[in-house]
Amino acid sequence: MAVLPGSLFWDRRDTSGAEHALVDTRAGLHARGTAVAVDPIAYSARYEVRTSSDWLTTSLEVSTEGAGWSRSLRLESEGGRWRTSTAERGDLDAALTAGGHPGAGLPGTEDPDLLVGAFDVDLTGSPLTNTLPIRRLGLLEAEAGVAHRVSVAWVLLPSLEIVQADQIYTALGDGRVRFATETFSADLVVDDEGFVVDYPGLAQRVR
Repeated sequence: MAVLPGSLFWDRRDTSGAEHALVDTRAGLHARGTAVAVDPIAYSARYEVRTSSDWLTTSLEVSTEGAGWSRSLRLESEGGRWRTSTAERGDLDAALTAGGHPGAGLPGTEDPDLLVGAFDVDLTGSPLTNTLPIRRLGLLEAEAGVAHRVSVAWVLLPSLEIVQADQIYTALGDGRVRFATETFSADLVVDDEGFVVDYPGLAQRVR
């Protein structure tokens, strides 16, 4: 296992939880991380994401685990198309139902063709994955006010269900980037490498 030189830690603000990521940006991004949260039920997630040198996501491996269940997902991009493989043990739906929540979708996606044109991945609640489109689109040096609509493979935690999602990123200048969907918007504060320092309402970096 490669030793990665950078370390980032975020405190979740929307729920009790945290995320720690080890990163290497010398040839695109190679990151390994662990996230823990109590919502909708207590779980831990471990992930590894890689991009090409121009920050196109090439692979994501993620596993989630809680009391009585575990799931894993591998997502790989080749020639603009995504391939997925999944596994699960135990019963996540039973754990969610016991906690008063609706059941989860199956891990992965039934139709990978829906992800054609998605060059980034997004993990629920993870500020690390916002860096992927920020760097791929060159938003740290971009003219302020120009919006970019992107398609992402949104991986829901803890279920590992994959949903195609449209997102909008807009450079604001002075280390700020606006992240938006059709129903949500937040102005992110990022450092000089594009990693999130403050995501209002979601997470804040702990130094």
